[in-house]
Amino acid sequence: MKKTVMRTLTTRNVKKQIASLLGNKTVRKVAIAASVLVYACGPADTGDLTGVQGRRPWFHPQPPGMVYIPSGTFHTGQGGEDIFNSYLEPNKQMTITAFWMDETEITNNEYRQFVAYVIDSLARIETDDPEYYTPEDEDGNRFINHYRQVDWERYKEELSGMFYQDEERFQNKPQIDTRKLEYTFQWFDYDKAARLDRDRYNPMNRKEFLRTETIRIYPDTLCWVRDFTYSYNEPMARVYFWHPKYDDYPVVGVTWHQARAFCRWRTDRKTAYWETNGYLPNTEDFRLPTEYEWEYAARGGRIGNKYPWGGPYARNSKGCMLANFKPLRGNYGVDGGVYPVRVDSYFPNDYGLYNMAGNVAEWTRTSWDKANNSFVHDLNGDNYVYIPERGKEAQVDINKKRRVIRGGSWKDVAYFIENGARTAEYQDTSKCYVGFRCVQTYIGRSDKDRK
Repeated sequence: MKKTVMRTLTTRNVKKQIASLLGNKTVRKVAIAASVLVYACGPADTGDLTGVQGRRPWFHPQPPGMVYIPSGTFHTGQGGEDIFNSYLEPNKQMTITAFWMDETEITNNEYRQFVAYVIDSLARIETDDPEYYTPEDEDGNRFINHYRQVDWERYKEELSGMFYQDEERFQNKPQIDTRKLEYTFQWFDYDKAARLDRDRYNPMNRKEFLRTETIRIYPDTLCWVRDFTYSYNEPMARVYFWHPKYDDYPVVGVTWHQARAFCRWRTDRKTAYWETNGYLPNTEDFRLPTEYEWEYAARGGRIGNKYPWGGPYARNSKGCMLANFKPLRGNYGVDGGVYPVRVDSYFPNDYGLYNMAGNVAEWTRTSWDKANNSFVHDLNGDNYVYIPERGKEAQVDINKKRRVIRGGSWKDVAYFIENGARTAEYQDTSKCYVGFRCVQTYIGRSDKDRK
């Protein structure tokens, strides 16, 4: 009531001031009518607090290939007795908010799309042909136009530098020099900003928190040979990543940094689509899951289950293995696969996620500490310390460069495919048994909300 009275008095005062200044009665009437019109012409502006108008209702669209993981609380940690007294998986109650998660591990073919994008971008830069760029904007910027096909034959000479040269050529074949396949991207370091920018009356220049990274993105295909001593795995090194037979198999040989670069590319690609079509790109970034998001999703909404399908056994009632791992005393093939298998093999868990146990272990965002369960927060808990691949900040304790991997793999025994099992790899290493999948934080309370 007080607000209404105050606004009326203010309006009257304005009218009197205008009228007294103008003097003439007729003009005063016109002025008063005009001042009233200012208040009346808005579509719904009654002078009340209504918020910004014209904002459309929004509902988080489901990203293709992802499934919805609802908010919930679960008990993280080991499902049985800690026989080895490792104290790596003490039980802890954890609440996780909703997110989208890839129903399968990222495949070779999906990752090759990323590689093809980088090759295509470099080719356009090398040609420096205006037809492969968008027109300059008001600030003189131009961007790569991926909608026109690069004519490799026409620009054969200009693009020759992208291939192996001279003595590095194999059987005189033109092959892309994978060392040149670098992806540069930018991201905002919220963790660093939260730690350092604490003076609200004298905020820091935000360039201090903008990070730019350049990552070589081609997978390490030699990991198949490197990871096993006295073992013949050269055929997998030669064909696993590029052969169409393995299109739907999980990509391996990628470091934690390469997995992050893929997430950034996937985000930027989708954002560009939204912007091109005039929509607001207001979804969250694609990223790697925290180790607790991963475990929560793997459990599929069950309580205390040993494996994603429940348990307590790794076989079903017919004696068939339920995941791709190393059962018995090393019978790799008894589960239907010797190496990794298709990403949609075996039955999904209750959330619709495939191969959350076995096939390939998966990178998480979380930094490794054997005591993570003891000190992380019980709401979206995570222990995250960013250490770049190269540069000054990389000169730190080597143990801090490890990242949690979850799920176990095709070469692991049953213990490592349990939901609560934790282990780690160095973030700048690549393994033939480690892949990844992406998540995207859900915006809103629940997918059941329609407003």
